[in-house]
Amino acid sequence: MEQIKTLFVLFIGGGLGTVLRYALSKLLNPLSEHFYWGTFSVNIIGSLVLGIVIGFSYKNPILYSNTFYPFLAIGLCGGFTTFSTFALENQSLLKSGHFLEFGLYIASSLVMSILAIGLGLWMSKFA
Repeated sequence: MEQIKTLFVLFIGGGLGTVLRYALSKLLNPLSEHFYWGTFSVNIIGSLVLGIVIGFSYKNPILYSNTFYPFLAIGLCGGFTTFSTFALENQSLLKSGHFLEFGLYIASSLVMSILAIGLGLWMSKFA
């Protein structure tokens, strides 16, 4: 029964994350013709939230085994962030010859995501 509860929580979290990602991408991607602000934003925000969730789970191990971690870390963040879209957008930038934007998009996405995880872990220390 616990396994079914976990699957249900993952399903709801993943679905919610996917809808939020879609909405943010529709809102932000039109801001630039050669930079995907929606995907960039969801990956940074998702990294920040994941860092916070993991930080809280370190401080309160009961959260890891409860529905909190599967819902937020695996479901919501997993549905919200998107590596496959990131890869597709980079392929599009390469194919269209936007090499500077390609380099900036990859570098800024990686650096900002790693910094966001660290910030989330740091923020969870103070909560």
